[in-house]
Amino acid sequence: MSNSQANQQDAELILKLYDLRREPVMREARNFVATFSPASIDDVLAVVSNFGVKENAYLRQVYGYWEMVAALIVHGTLNAALAYDTLQEMYFVYSIMQPYVEEFRQKANAPEFLKNVQKVVESSPEGKERITVIRKRMAEFARMRAATAKQGA
Repeated sequence: MSNSQANQQDAELILKLYDLRREPVMREARNFVATFSPASIDDVLAVVSNFGVKENAYLRQVYGYWEMVAALIVHGTLNAALAYDTLQEMYFVYSIMQPYVEEFRQKANAPEFLKNVQKVVESSPEGKERITVIRKRMAEFARMRAATAKQGA
């Protein structure tokens, strides 16, 4: 991945990627993924294997989008440092799937699934630390939701 100085083209691409994330269906898809909290590979496979539901399309749209963005970074089209500073959502959505990526690749016969995202996210100590922090935050939110649900019961 390129360590060159970010330039005007990088900035324009970041802004274009932001605009694409604001598209109405993409917003719906992102909202679903933000609340998708699989407890096992079976939870992931249940959505991914059900092509008749919008949640399946949402997962494919969001993860396909971030895989495309990561490919731009991997191939040097987008400055990696600028991407790290501006595309935190990629790390967040990867952290949701991270525990299941390898098993999913095997069970779904999809060896390339999130390969570029994984390269970008896990290629630096900072990226790995960001994932650790996000996963801790997600676990805390899950505990808070469980406590709230328990109080309401």
